[in-house]
Amino acid sequence: MLDAATDTTQTEVQADTLLEVNNIEVIYNHVILVLKGVSLKVPKGGITALLGGNGAGKTTTLKAVSNLLKSERGEVTKGSISYRGERVQDLSPSDLVERGVVQVMEGRHCFEHLTIEENLLTGAYTRKDGKGAIDADLEMVYNYFPRLKERRRSQAGYTSGGEQQMCAIGRALMSRPETILLDEPSMGLAPQLVEQIFGIVKSLNEGEGYTFLLAEQNTNVALRFAHYGYILESGRVVMDGPAKDLRENPDVKEFYLGMSDEGRKSFRDVRSYRRRKRWL
Repeated sequence: MLDAATDTTQTEVQADTLLEVNNIEVIYNHVILVLKGVSLKVPKGGITALLGGNGAGKTTTLKAVSNLLKSERGEVTKGSISYRGERVQDLSPSDLVERGVVQVMEGRHCFEHLTIEENLLTGAYTRKDGKGAIDADLEMVYNYFPRLKERRRSQAGYTSGGEQQMCAIGRALMSRPETILLDEPSMGLAPQLVEQIFGIVKSLNEGEGYTFLLAEQNTNVALRFAHYGYILESGRVVMDGPAKDLRENPDVKEFYLGMSDEGRKSFRDVRSYRRRKRWL
């Protein structure tokens, strides 16, 4: 009965698409083709994962959505990106923030010379709803990240990698977004911290209704917390589906989780099978 209710909920979520990327191509320096016909949909209130190895095109996809490619001499040359049915690929990043789309960059990128609390408040810079609302959201962030409240007077540059990742997510929350683009949240963190970060993402999704599109190399963790996943290789989507189905897919088990129906494989075995992927 629970599975049926879950399936119904997922159907309802999928029906209300917030973000749609339709067959985009991205070129850097007018020469290097990085994304090749990437399409995906992000439903309202869901956690959607972009999966794949280093260089697969995950970060480029997020930057295409948030319009940060131009700073790296990249551009979307084909296809379209729409948010709530409106074409947004020609908007500035600040315009997208005003529409409720904010990106948490890979590598955290806190302002090291500012305190944790000052970092969080920079996220509310564009807001016009008054100090009371900002203070309420700051308290909300501290409720989800109690460690940040303990370190709120510490300079961000002297905090741990996990604390800086929490700070970066909290700063994004302070802009009151609807959709958060989260790039490699597990990078450089201990497994226990990775579980904690993803657990908080899940709580924010379920408790506050935030929509997430996250890029992640740690396929195992991402598929346990996401609702839907897209697997990228060499700049194109090679597989997608509900996270539960992807976790049970034999190809995903073998090539991304290091397991098969015969059990866990060694790294050497997985490498030797790579040439036999059906989608290459």
